[in-house]
Amino acid sequence: MSVYTTISHEQMQNWLTRYALGELVELKGIAAGITNTNYFVTTSQGRYVLTLFEVLKLEELPYYLELMSHLARHGVACPSPIADHNNQLASLLAGKPACLVSCLTGADTDTPTSQQCYAVGEMLARMHQAGDTFPHKMPNPRGPHWWSQTAQALYPLLDDTTATSLREEIVFQDSHRFDHLPSGVIHADLFRDNVLLSGDQIAGFIDFYYACNDVLLYDVAIAVNDWARKENGDIDDELARAFLRGYQATRPLSAAEVSAWPVMLRAAALRFWTSRLLDLHQPQSGELTYTKDPKVFQKLLETHRQRREFYL
Repeated sequence: MSVYTTISHEQMQNWLTRYALGELVELKGIAAGITNTNYFVTTSQGRYVLTLFEVLKLEELPYYLELMSHLARHGVACPSPIADHNNQLASLLAGKPACLVSCLTGADTDTPTSQQCYAVGEMLARMHQAGDTFPHKMPNPRGPHWWSQTAQALYPLLDDTTATSLREEIVFQDSHRFDHLPSGVIHADLFRDNVLLSGDQIAGFIDFYYACNDVLLYDVAIAVNDWARKENGDIDDELARAFLRGYQATRPLSAAEVSAWPVMLRAAALRFWTSRLLDLHQPQSGELTYTKDPKVFQKLLETHRQRREFYL
């Protein structure tokens, strides 16, 4: 979440006439995340989150917004998109596709506990189960083809050691395929800053705009890579085990998934190493933005390469 497109109070006030949400009280930019423009919107009837999509087109939004509505109806803690007078969940604002969603309570954490990791794992499994009945499909736009193509553009911009390491991991991942593993709707970005907590309870998963259909274990690996990651790039085994216990309390992993786990952890680290390298070397311009350090996932990937025992 960031601010790339600036919205004035008057623009927001005019756009809000599409909704039955009262008068605009406050508009405040959110300076976090890296892809879309986000504001807190307070009206005379409540508080909401406005998202303006910097990459996605208006016709692409139904998958994400209808998915959030579907998950919320099926007991998954997540924001609910707000429909306007025409029953539309999104429309143009300042020339960008935009939507409003409910603003959840709770806060994210930089220092998760085992209990919180367990709760996130359990809710992620419930999300995967609820996704079974979602009728729409969205191929992963940032899967193996994307990271291979993106890396080709990055190699000339990287030092030799980094370029070699990136190329070697892509070759390694190209030698593994997981089409036989269970797949379905995944969040694809369930980092600590995309989960709101109320104590040890889940107040909500947020930022579903990388959601897609892919291997479920990949989604678990993405989450564990962040929720159990220590500052030195290693994995905290206690937190990882707690997350996986929570997940498997609802959806036990198959033997094939357990076997694939070490490679999947590397795939998840590669995806975010690549995207952070891209953001660093080809940044978007914006009013309130920041770039996250790609070395975090480079170190994590090196840790996964060296590890011989895992915590499943």
